[in-house]
Amino acid sequence: MSTRDSGEPPPAEHVDLEVQADDAGVRLDQFLAARLGGRTRSQIQRLIRGGLVRLDRTAARPGIAVRPGDLVRVDIPAPAPATPRPEALPLDVLYDDPDLVVVDKPAGMVVHPAAGHADGTLVNALLHHVADLSGIGGELRPGIVHRLDRGTSGLMVVAKHDRAHAELARQFADREVDKEYAALVWGLVNQGRRIDLPIGRDPVDRKRISVRSRRAREAVTRVVGAEPLDGVTLVRVAIATGRTHQIRVHLGAIGHPVVGDPDYGGRRRHPPPHLRIVQRLDRPFLHAARLAFRHPRDGRPIVVSCALPDDLQNLADAIRAVTLKRAAGRSLPATLPPEFEEQA
Repeated sequence: MSTRDSGEPPPAEHVDLEVQADDAGVRLDQFLAARLGGRTRSQIQRLIRGGLVRLDRTAARPGIAVRPGDLVRVDIPAPAPATPRPEALPLDVLYDDPDLVVVDKPAGMVVHPAAGHADGTLVNALLHHVADLSGIGGELRPGIVHRLDRGTSGLMVVAKHDRAHAELARQFADREVDKEYAALVWGLVNQGRRIDLPIGRDPVDRKRISVRSRRAREAVTRVVGAEPLDGVTLVRVAIATGRTHQIRVHLGAIGHPVVGDPDYGGRRRHPPPHLRIVQRLDRPFLHAARLAFRHPRDGRPIVVSCALPDDLQNLADAIRAVTLKRAAGRSLPATLPPEFEEQA
């Protein structure tokens, strides 16, 4: 495939590398990731598949093993304007320095532009709010290191350049990042509960993640805090792994799905009368509340926390009020937030 066919901009520079004896048998993408500092393996793989990497003896493929004496030429693309356009969307930036930002993504916002979501995404918002992007992977765009589902709110760390992106991606891959979420779940869940269930694509419904997957990967979720309420529990969960839908799948698998989750059993048509207020929630009660990682430049610890957004906080407060009144022998609270009164 030619550079023109790949859709990449014209190369800014050519890099020629000769494979040495110490690199014999290493995958091509691993070889290049080690030699081209500041680029992740996924970025290297995109260059290879885009026809921007040539191996003198055979076609370049990410997994091909290099041999001593092989010559590898890489066309490094110049940064090109990202396809998404900047949009002045509301976005809380909680931490900002020359290397990265940490933002509080609102629920309902998709992370990346895609079919059906060409605009209104987190990337569109970042292009407006972050003025000092130097380019990620050959594009003038923010470096998304990890993702949150559309319906999940909370913290995301975003790299401003390739070096920061590579180091943050390594920390996530090596499970060095502490990630803590707040969730409201059905039933009683005790603090200290550990869920160690491999997950992967459901064998029947490929849009869902399941513990029944034939190609399940390790996933661990720990309940590090629990506030029992009347019929539900407000929990704080920590994850070392970051599999797709991990928290929602794990909590659903043990019979305690996230309240409001339509995909994994958390949306109930006939909740108990005192919990009918949860039917007003239009997304899963799940919020990324805390991130702790090492700064990619100097290794200093960075810890960022953010409170529940109003929709989740109001619901939690209303259920606490119901719980207290019912514990005192009353069926309903004397007062509820106005948005919940009609459901009571």
